[in-house]
Amino acid sequence: MQVAILGAGAIAYGNAALLCRDGHDVTLWSPSGRRTGTLAAGAPLVATGAVVGRFQPRIAASCADALSSAEAVVVAVPGYGHRHVLDAAAPFLRSEQVVVFSSHMSLAALYLAGLLRKRGVTTPIAALGTTVTTGRQTGPDAVTVSSVRARLDVAVLPDSAAGRGIEVCRALFGDRFVSRDGLLAIALSNLNPQNHLAIALCNLTRMELGEAWGQNRHITPAVARLIEALDAERLAIAQAFGLTVRTIHEHFHLSFDVPMGPLAEMTHALAQRPSDVKGPTTLDSRYVTEDVPFGLVPTIRLAALAGVPVRLHESGVQLMSALYGRDFAAENDILPRLGPLSREMLTGSG
Repeated sequence: MQVAILGAGAIAYGNAALLCRDGHDVTLWSPSGRRTGTLAAGAPLVATGAVVGRFQPRIAASCADALSSAEAVVVAVPGYGHRHVLDAAAPFLRSEQVVVFSSHMSLAALYLAGLLRKRGVTTPIAALGTTVTTGRQTGPDAVTVSSVRARLDVAVLPDSAAGRGIEVCRALFGDRFVSRDGLLAIALSNLNPQNHLAIALCNLTRMELGEAWGQNRHITPAVARLIEALDAERLAIAQAFGLTVRTIHEHFHLSFDVPMGPLAEMTHALAQRPSDVKGPTTLDSRYVTEDVPFGLVPTIRLAALAGVPVRLHESGVQLMSALYGRDFAAENDILPRLGPLSREMLTGSG
C-alpha cells in the first residue's frame, strides 16, 4: 500500500520502518523540512530494537507531494504539531484516502473532519488510542523501536466508514486493533498523559540536570501509586460516560508483555530487561510540552462535561505550568476551535 507519513520524529520513523519492513511503499514528509535532510540525501533509515533493518522511504518536498499518490495517510506528529499539519494536509486530502492518527490527541480528528466538511470531502479518519510503535529517534536517519504494541483501540469518523478505516489500519499494521464507538472512548484510552505527568513530575530535576536514568527503574512504588491514583480519575470519567476502558495494569500487560499485578511490580519487571527505556534528559520533553496541554487539558474538559472531579489532573497542569513558567492550558490550539463539546460529538460520528 502507498502510505504517506506526516511527521519525522521517533513515532514517524518507527512507523516508517515497520511499514517498509512489511512491504509498503512509504513516503515521509517533515513539516519543518529539516529533519529528513539526511534521508533525502540518500542515507537509509536504520532501525534497531523491535524492528531491525535499513530502509529507503521516499522523502516528500511538500505535504501536497506526500499526499498525491497516497492511499493511506498516517499523522505522526506531537499534539502541538497537529493543527499545523492538519491545516497543511486538509486542502489535498481525498475521499478515497484513509487518515490514521497515531496517536490521537486533543480531539484533533474532529478538527480535521470540520476542515474536510468545508470542502465537501468525507475522508475516513481512524483515531488510535496510542501509538503503534514506541521508541526513540537516535539520529537524523536512525530510530530505536522499543516495542510494537499488541493491542490498540481505534474509532473511525464517520461511523459509516468504520469498516473501511479499520480494514486499512489492519492492512498497514496487522491484526492488532480493537474497534471502539466514538472518539470519547479513544480520548479516555490514552494513558500517556497521566503516566508521563507522574514520571516527569517525580523526576523533574533529573530531566533538568540532564541525568541518564532508566524510566521504569524510577517508577518507584510511590510514583506507581500516583499513576494509579491518576488512573482512578480517568476510569471515573469513563464510568460516568458509561464506557469501559483498559486500566493502567491492562495497558502495561498488553503493551509490554509483563504479568498482571500491582503497577510497581510490573514496572520493576520491565526495569530488569536488558535495555530499560531511558527517561527524558531535558525539560523540553513531550512528556510535558505535549502531554500536559494536549492530553491532560482535554481530559479535564471531558471530566467537566461528565461532572467528575479530577483534582490530581488539575493540580498536575497547575504544577507543571508553575515549574515551567508557562500557561499550558492556554497552549492547546485545537480545543478552542471545536466550540462547546457535547456527548453526541464524542460518542457518535461527530
